[in-house]
Amino acid sequence: MIISDKVKNALNNKLPVVALESTVLAHGLPYPENIKVFEELEKVVYDNDCIPATIGILKGTVKIGLDKEEVIELINNNPIKVGTREIPYAIAKKMYAATTVSSTAYLSSISGIKVFATGGIGGVHRGEWDVSQDIIELSKTNIIVVSAGCKSILDIDKTLEFLETFQVLVVGYKTNLFPIFYNGLSDKPIYSVENPKEIADIFKSKNEINIKSAVLVANKISEKYVISNNEIEDYINIIENEIKAKNIKGKEVTPYMLSRLVELSNGRTLTSNIALLKNNVKLACEIAKNI
Repeated sequence: MIISDKVKNALNNKLPVVALESTVLAHGLPYPENIKVFEELEKVVYDNDCIPATIGILKGTVKIGLDKEEVIELINNNPIKVGTREIPYAIAKKMYAATTVSSTAYLSSISGIKVFATGGIGGVHRGEWDVSQDIIELSKTNIIVVSAGCKSILDIDKTLEFLETFQVLVVGYKTNLFPIFYNGLSDKPIYSVENPKEIADIFKSKNEINIKSAVLVANKISEKYVISNNEIEDYINIIENEIKAKNIKGKEVTPYMLSRLVELSNGRTLTSNIALLKNNVKLACEIAKNI
């Protein structure tokens, strides 16, 4: 594993660092929008007086703190999508790999990074049994993850139940309702916090009493980027029928659904996705500065 000089220097000098995943760049956004988003997210981190650490695997080497050229190299080499369990496979076979929430959280934590910003976590899918590694990793990894809740393509009730079962504390930033991608707020109650310092204090308290699991911060998207639940559900019904017809399974489901949502919504889900990513990164920076 290689930690970039900028990230290493920040960690050594106890400067705030915010980790970013690479799957959203390699599998969640189209080219060249993904490169543009990478640059914009890094700028948000720097503008908020923190150091960005985008994480990925290049030819079997874990890299903490990818630069633009390395991100382009990763995207151009057909990277596999890896959760925590697939990290050793990618390393041993010297592959290119983009990290998901679970693998990014794990690699961030062992590197000494305490805050990680993403779009939304994986959870429990509707229908056929499919549960993301994200939940298990969050149950045993000491990190703060800032997200916009979970994707609207998931079973929200079961996802929240799994998070509770696996002792992952979920707090809503300035909301007591769990946010979901594109649709704004669900009707599912969660604990609320009012400022970044409260989140940092919760994390410190958790560590003082030696609780190992993560703190998941659910950050609602701006009202102007919300897409109605009915509209999204119509798209999801179309996509689910396509998935069955094409026999798409496992880790391929989410990238397919997200790309089709962009197409069916005429790009509105992409605009919403990028906006919430920036919003989450900004909040993650404020939390990191309070730790």
